[in-house]
Parts: sequence; structure tokens; C-alpha cells
Amino acid sequence: MEWLDFYNTYVVGGIQVLIGFLFFTKSLRKDLSICSLRYTVLSALFTILSLIVLSLVSYDVWGLVTYILLLVAAGIFVYQADGFTVMLLAVVTAEILQLNFGVVNDISGVLHEGIVSENGGMFLSVVLSAAALVSSVFCYYMAYEYFLPCEMEKSRYALMILTPTLMILLVGEYVSFAFYGNVTQVGSDGDRGSIWYSQMLAVHFLGIASLCSVLYAYKKLSEQFRLETRLSLVEQEEHLLRQYVDEAKARYENTVSFRHDIKNHMTVVGELLQEEKLEEALHYLGDMELLNAEMSFPSKTNHPVADILLGNKLGLAQNEGVKVSCSLRLPYPCPIAEIDFAIILSNALDNAMHACRKMEEGVDKFICVKGNVQGDFILLEIENSFAGDRSFLPGTGLANMKAVAEKYHGAMDFKAEDFVFHLSVLLVIPQT
Repeated sequence: MEWLDFYNTYVVGGIQVLIGFLFFTKSLRKDLSICSLRYTVLSALFTILSLIVLSLVSYDVWGLVTYILLLVAAGIFVYQADGFTVMLLAVVTAEILQLNFGVVNDISGVLHEGIVSENGGMFLSVVLSAAALVSSVFCYYMAYEYFLPCEMEKSRYALMILTPTLMILLVGEYVSFAFYGNVTQVGSDGDRGSIWYSQMLAVHFLGIASLCSVLYAYKKLSEQFRLETRLSLVEQEEHLLRQYVDEAKARYENTVSFRHDIKNHMTVVGELLQEEKLEEALHYLGDMELLNAEMSFPSKTNHPVADILLGNKLGLAQNEGVKVSCSLRLPYPCPIAEIDFAIILSNALDNAMHACRKMEEGVDKFICVKGNVQGDFILLEIENSFAGDRSFLPGTGLANMKAVAEKYHGAMDFKAEDFVFHLSVLLVIPQT
């Protein structure tokens, strides 16, 4: 029947291409909104173009290859994604459709034997085609939610997983073509000869299970790599922060030593002046000034670790043309661990400096650090200018600061408005 061929080719085929493209692009760009006008137009254009191109080739392995190539072209030229990742997703997209429609063909072959009338066979063909689309959508959803990593575009294992995935696709296509000659359409006559439909059904289900296993392994590998990378960054950050803490302690001890010896220094200067050795006295005072400069901090928070961090970070920002200010007072000694203060201040200032660097030249840039002790609480506030891009995502730095705040039964909050990013961290001082 002509209308059935039209239904299978253009209606079912169009929906098939569309849902495959939706899965492909959403998996490639998980931050993409499928409700946007640009994405709607792009999906419609891709569907129309695919139907035109696929109508020029036969619906066998060449049609499958053509569909994969169209997806690869969209991923590379439209989204500028990694080539191996695009190829992997394109193969997975086509393979899910192939396996689902293969299952429907198998079920169709079994059920057609019990249907006598031609109208009954055509009705069953229409129903099973719709069922294949529904099962494909379900498989796409499961793959998207449970078998694909969160950051497909940045995965390093795409090439390694592409080989077994492509093998499953080619073997499945070869077996199906050897039995059916064409698995991409559900025929209306149901005449398959002596084909063992139950065995083919088992083969297609085995293909689906194999694909899920490969994708699950791919997700676990990607997550492990991401966790290892984050752990490495955290370890490097901890090492750097401990260097800050050690430096702060050393300079603080030097300051205490200098204050202890100040009376002796003043005695020496006084004796030089009494002996009218003015030049020697001035030289001695100059040495004291140099020693004092080495131990002085650009910011005075009353906390040596905070002074070191703020002095280095704000000094670097000031050299880059950023206006800096600091009115932070902290207790010392303090029950809050020095490394925790270092985590909060270093991450907050690194984020602020990064935001200022992304702003255009000639625009006013600033970083303001405020905070003090309020009863049993310490409130830290960092404000900085930024480019106004609200699409930022909380990263490891904010997560680390939040973890420190929760460690001391406090809270962390941030907001961005009027080109100003505001971060506040509240800490509860432990009672000793």
C-alpha cells in the first residue's frame, strides 16, 4: 500500500530522525535548552535535510551510515565538539534506533502468523512502528539519564569506547541484513519465510544489553577520571595552602622575635647617638627599617595566614589594575583551623581575580574584602566586579568553601547583580 509506505518512510522516518537528533544534541550539550527557538529551527532543518538525503539512498546499511554521517557533521560543524565524542554519540543514536526497530521486526514476524486479513496485517504494522518509536524514546531517556557521563564533550574515553560500540552496530546490522535483508522498516505482509524470529529477538535484546554495558562502563570511566582530576587539583591546592600557612607562621614568629629584641635595638641606637656616631646610628636604623619591611603585611587582619594570603592575592590583583580594599578583622589565635581560613580566602580571591580578568579593558574592576567577629560568629564578605554573565556554574572552589562553612555549622551564599558578584561566608566559632 502506498499510504503505508508513505507512513513508514516520511512519518515514522521523520519522527525517528527527529528524536535521534534530540538525543544526540542534548547528550552532546547537556546545558542546551531544547525549547529555544534556535534549537527548534535547527531540529526542523536537520529532519528535513535528513529525509531528503535518506530518500536518495536505500534503507539498508548505507542509509544507516548516511544518518550517522549527518549527525557527525552537525556535531562538528554546528557545535564544534570533539570528533571522537561526536562519532560515539552518532553511532549510539543510530544503534538504539536500529536495535529497537529490529525488535519490532522480530515481534512483527511472530505476530503476523496469527493474522489472516491484509487489513489486520497493515494495522499491526502501524501499531508496531509506533511502538518502536516509543521504545526508542524510552531507551534514549535511559541512556541519557543513566548510561552517559555528565560531560560528554570533555570525555577522554570516547575513542576507546567507540570501537566496541561500532562493532555492536556493524554486527547487529550484518546479522539483521542476513536474516531480513532490511530491518529499518516494518513490512505489511509479514512474510519472512522460515526465519527464526525468536532467535533474532534474542540477538537484538543481547545487542541492547551489550550497548548498555559498554555505555555504563564508559560513564564509570569518565566519572573516575573526573574524580581523579578533581582530587589532584584539591591535593595541589592543599599543598599550596599549607605553604601559605607555613610561611605565615614563620613570618609571625619573626615578628614576635623582632618585637622581643626591639628594646635591645633601641639601646644600641641610643648608645650610638650618645657617642655622637650619627652615621652609624642612621645606618643601624636603616637595617631595622628593612627588617621591619620584610615582616610587614599589606593587610592587617590580626591573623598571620590571612595576612599572607590577602597580601599576595590582593597585591597581584592591584598590579593588574584592579582596585582592592580590605577591612577584615579576624581573631588570633582562633579555634577555626588556619587551613580552613586559607581555603575560603584563596578560593574566593582566585574566583574574584578570574572574574576581573574576563572583563574588558578600560572597565572599572574592584575586589573588596570585608568581615569581622560578631559574637560567636565570623562573617566574611567578598565583593568583586564581573562581566555580567549569569551563566556561570558553581565549581570546585565554591564547593570547597561551602564544605568549610558547613564544617563549622555555618553557611555560604552568593549572588550576582548589577555587574557585582557578592559572596558571604558565615562561620560559627567553636567553643573550647
